[in-house]
Amino acid sequence: MTFTQLRTFALVAELGSLRAAASALGVSEPAVSASIAALRSDLGDPLFRRTASGIALTPGGRALAGRARELVRLAERTRREVASATSTARLRVLATAACAEYVAGDVVTAFTRRVPGTSVELVVGSSDCAASALAEDDADIALGVRPLPSPGRELDSVPFLRYQRVLVAGPGHPLAGRRSLRGTDLAGERWFTGPAGLETGSEEHRWAQASGAAAAADVTPMDSEADALTAVRSGDGLLLALEHAVCGDLRRGALVRLPAAGTPVTGMWWATVPGAGRAAPAARALQRFLTTPDATTALLARPERPARARPTVRVELWS
Repeated sequence: MTFTQLRTFALVAELGSLRAAASALGVSEPAVSASIAALRSDLGDPLFRRTASGIALTPGGRALAGRARELVRLAERTRREVASATSTARLRVLATAACAEYVAGDVVTAFTRRVPGTSVELVVGSSDCAASALAEDDADIALGVRPLPSPGRELDSVPFLRYQRVLVAGPGHPLAGRRSLRGTDLAGERWFTGPAGLETGSEEHRWAQASGAAAAADVTPMDSEADALTAVRSGDGLLLALEHAVCGDLRRGALVRLPAAGTPVTGMWWATVPGAGRAAPAARALQRFLTTPDATTALLARPERPARARPTVRVELWS
C-alpha cells in the first residue's frame, strides 16, 4: 500500500468515478485503475462496485476512504510544516465577513510586520464553514464569529475584540424620531447587511431571532457593510451597524440611531485554531498576537473608513 494509491482511492471515493479522479490527478485512467487494483489485492476487498450512477463503496471501501482522506491531509500538512521550517511560513486565515471588512486586514498586516517572512492568505468565509475548514485542514485559523466545533473535532477559541452594534436608519426614515421601538415595530422593515447577512452564531443573529425584528425574507445582503451603509443613508432601510463604523455619520446627522429594545448588541470576535495539538505554529503565534497591546494599537490607529475596506492580503470568497 503506497501513498499514491491511497491518494488515488480518496479521489475516486470523493469524485465518484475513475475518470474524474484521473483528470484531477493529471494521469491516465488506466493508471488510476492500476492503483485501485493494487489496493484491492493488498487489502483483499473490492472497495467499490460500479453502478448505473457511478460507484458504490463497500463497507471496507468506506472505512478506507475516511482513513485515506486523513492520511492525505496529514501528508500535505507535513509538507507545509517541513517547508515552513526552512523557508517562508505560510498562514491561511479564514475571516467571517464583518471581521474581514473591518479588522482582519489591519491585524494581519501588523502581525506580518512583527513576524517577517510570514506569507498570509486571507479568505472571507461564512461562520457556518469555519469549523469544517479548520477540521478539514483548509484553514489554519478563523477570525470573527466563534465557530461551533464539528463532532469529534476540538477547537481552541480565544476572544480578541469586543464590539457593539447599534440600529441605524437615514434621517428621513419613518421610524426616525421614535422614543422607543420593540421588535414588533421593526418587523416587516427592509434590512441591509454585509454579504453574510446576520452571521450565524453572532450576537446580532441571536438578537434578531429573539426579538423577531428581522425575518430572513426582509434582509438584503450587500457586497459589503460599507455598501449597506450607503443604502441606509438614503433612507431605504435599517442596518445593525458596528458602532465605531457609524459614529462619524451619527455626529454629522447622516444617520440616526434607533432606540430598539435590546440594543446596542454587544458581541465578541474570536481567534480559533484546531485543538488537541493540531494548530500550526504560525496560527498559534497570530492567536497570541491578537491579545497583545500591539494588536490593539493596530486597530485603534487605523483611520475611519467611509469606503469599502481594502485588505492588504489576497481575499477570495469562500464557497
